[in-house]
Amino acid sequence: MPVGIVDAEGNLIFYNEQAEQILNQRFDETGDMKVGQWTAIFQVEDLDRKPIPITSWPLVVAYKDKRAVSQVVWLRCRDDIWRKLSFTAFPLIGQQGCFEGAMTIFWEV
Repeated sequence: MPVGIVDAEGNLIFYNEQAEQILNQRFDETGDMKVGQWTAIFQVEDLDRKPIPITSWPLVVAYKDKRAVSQVVWLRCRDDIWRKLSFTAFPLIGQQGCFEGAMTIFWEV
């Protein structure tokens, strides 16, 4: 299952091999990315092909609003290929309610 994780500052700190295949980039080549870096390499549109503002992307919503969200979107990565993906994102809450970041799982539909 493709997954991605952002830390408590919104930095992309991990995505797995399955995510690498969809995103068409290897994590060991990009490494950790600041929020401004990883949001700049993607374009996200709704099912009607209207751009979705960054603040409404599933992973960003899970991070900033600290709530779970699911959404099917069109995503374009560095390879310029649009993919229809289903995202489920949720906050990561640690011991004693400490906010640790957010995680997303996603797949092509």
